This record gives sequence, structure tokens and C-alpha cells, in this order.
Amino acid sequence: MGGNNGSNTMTELNDRQREIVERLRSKGQQSINELAAHYGVATQTVRRDINDLCDQGLARRVHGGVARPSNPVNLNFRARSILNEKAKRAIAAEAAAMIPSGATVLLGIGTTVQFTAEALLQTPDITLVTNNLEVATLMCSAPHCKVHLVGGELRPEDRDLIGPSTLKGYRRFVADFGIISCGGLDEDHGILDYKQFDADVSNTIQQTSRRTLLLADSSKWNRNAHHHVGPFADVHQFITDTLPESFTPDGCDITLCD
Repeated sequence: MGGNNGSNTMTELNDRQREIVERLRSKGQQSINELAAHYGVATQTVRRDINDLCDQGLARRVHGGVARPSNPVNLNFRARSILNEKAKRAIAAEAAAMIPSGATVLLGIGTTVQFTAEALLQTPDITLVTNNLEVATLMCSAPHCKVHLVGGELRPEDRDLIGPSTLKGYRRFVADFGIISCGGLDEDHGILDYKQFDADVSNTIQQTSRRTLLLADSSKWNRNAHHHVGPFADVHQFITDTLPESFTPDGCDITLCD
């Protein structure tokens, strides 16, 4: 990815930069002149915005403009949290509203799962089990919640823990809810992920939870993910923002949020 320095440190994006990221996701490559005209600012201002986005791995410079990252699979955790953030937060809020006080919840990886933990900060007496370091850090400000961080090897770019001991840690619990996300969605093959271990985490959470919630925004459809998690029928509730017109739900309840 051009300009990405590989750091996990991100500066705060301004509203225009966030909108540029969304325009790249929804409309594709943009020229400097197009963006300057759209926002009513000088081309130098747009270039500064683009430089920041490229340095953080959120965009890629092309001749005369900017495009989406060439390999979004490699975006680090903090960068991914910016992409489609509004939809992810709406999905997370819907999921958190389904979880009552006193529940035990297994949380997997992913930025939408992190936003769900954030939405659960005010839910009393819940027990969270996770390998997600962002979730564990968030819950430090919620002393009324009990948090179990399962062990494993640090995966810095995703800010989580992985390995056999991670899966073993999840299996110690029988949870009321399991919350998973994914790398991709496919109408024929169901829930997919980019890495086998991430698929293993989702499967383990499903196996040890009484009710599984799948959280995935519409950008996940038809992504180039190859590791199979399972069919949609394996989850109880699929929470998303929009669905392909041709998609027919099979065996799971679907909640659409604005």
C-alpha cells in the first residue's frame, strides 16, 4: 500500500477525510480536482488530506488522484475501524441492545465487535470473554463488568491474541451470547474469513454459545476471503445494514439497521 508506514499509530481524521474514505469505498478512484470541487477547497488542501490517508493505509496514491488501498486485507486494526464506521456502529448498537444485564458474552475479533463492546459499557453485570485487546482496554473503564482475556500469542497488527491456548480459553465457558464478525460474505458459501485462525475463533464461539450473533456490514459481500466459517444457518441472528437483492435468508433471523 503506497505510503503506509506500517505503524499502528493513527492521527485523528477530520470529517472531510472520513468522507473521502467513504467515497473511495462506494465510488472508487477519485481525482484531486473532483474532490477539491466537491468540498469547495483548494487542491493543496485535498493533497494534504490524501497524504494523511495514504500514510495511514486508508488510501493509495494514483496519477492525478487517489484510490482505495490495493490490498485492504492488510489494513491494520485501527485503519479498518474507520472504514464504513457509521454502519458498523449502528450494527453494534443493535447487537448491544439484544444483550441483557447479567449475560455472559463471548466476543471475537473485528472492529464491529469492538464497537459492540463500547456500546455495552453501560450494561451492568455482564461477563465478557475475548481475545481482543481493544475490547479489554475499553472495558477497563467499566468496573461493573467482568472481563476474561483469553491467552495466546500477540498478533500486533490485529491487536489480539491467537493460538491453541486462545481457543482453549474460549472453550472454558458456556455463554449466553457469542458475537462474531467475518472477513467476507457469500450468497452461496455463507460466512468467510481471510485467515484460518479467525475462522476457528468464530467456530469455537458458536460452539460454546447458546445464541450467536453475526455482525457484518454490507461491504463484506463478495470479498476475496477463502476460509470457510459456516453457512448463515449456523448463526441465530445476522445483523447488517443492507442485503443484496438476490439474497434469501436461510435459517437465521436478519436485523437490518439504518
